[in-house]
Amino acid sequence: MTALRKYQRLESSGLWRETPEARLQEVLVALRSTTLILADPKTEIPLTQWSLPALRRLNPAQLPAVYAVADDKGETLEIEDRDMILALETVKDTLERRRPQTGRLRGSLLGGTAAVLLALALFWLPGSLIDYTANMLPLTTRAQLGQLALADLRRLTGSACTSPLGSAALERMARRIDPISPPMIRILREGLGRPASLPGDLVLLPERMLAQSDGADAIAGMVIAERRRVVGREPTKALLHYAGLWATLRLLTSGSMAPQSLAGYGEIFLQTEPAALTDADLISAFKTAAITTRPYEDLLNAAVKAEPHLADPMPNGSDPVVLEDGVWLGLQAICQ
Repeated sequence: MTALRKYQRLESSGLWRETPEARLQEVLVALRSTTLILADPKTEIPLTQWSLPALRRLNPAQLPAVYAVADDKGETLEIEDRDMILALETVKDTLERRRPQTGRLRGSLLGGTAAVLLALALFWLPGSLIDYTANMLPLTTRAQLGQLALADLRRLTGSACTSPLGSAALERMARRIDPISPPMIRILREGLGRPASLPGDLVLLPERMLAQSDGADAIAGMVIAERRRVVGREPTKALLHYAGLWATLRLLTSGSMAPQSLAGYGEIFLQTEPAALTDADLISAFKTAAITTRPYEDLLNAAVKAEPHLADPMPNGSDPVVLEDGVWLGLQAICQ
């Protein structure tokens, strides 16, 4: 969202509660173009990041204003600063006006769309329709599908690791890897043998890599390599082919998919073989991110004790650093 430019660098204090049982914690609230960043007021290290489109107010017309996000994890944020409250309410109103309006026109459009899609389902190859759908879905819908798949995967891997410092470190690493379109990185305790990707630029890493790595450069390298690996092999296609034609049609007509459509997808996902990567692709990706390849190769080859062979585009080290030492320690403890 690029509107409301006068608010894009607005900051205020606030009180953040990570879970319903946690104590209120003072934070620095920073409004950015698409996100709300909550940081430690002393160190300015980010603790968490909220998506502005997902923001909702729990107590309209009351002070202090209490906000939450749509995923309903129990996080809340209290704000008394009237300028910040006005900015957030303006953002919410702007987003609301941009949403499609319900009514007869929408019903007619959906009805017409459904008729066209039904004809496509009958006369076009179902596989082609699924591939077409995967290619045209917006990022927000891909992200929703990724979360549905992650929910099914949780049966086999457990919940993704979270902690205030560790989660903030992952977000910081993601922005360092790609400031324009940062990936969503999650650490899984068990069941996952290698880095893997779900729709919505959701990159999954096994916890053991944190223990085996000597620093943040190696973990960032795993994310860079995995993102490069799925170029031209969109994970949304595999997910939709598993869900099937009718679930895909429902996604096109309603914008959502029933969770049961992906029941059992976790087993298939964990058995999927990774795509091959060429040295040229890897070097190009690391060069774009300005991150050294040596720690990545050391971690990758630790079990077989192979020597690094890539022409490191950053032989003197990543510049700027991926994570400072203190932030890296917070990331290493994310599953503890």
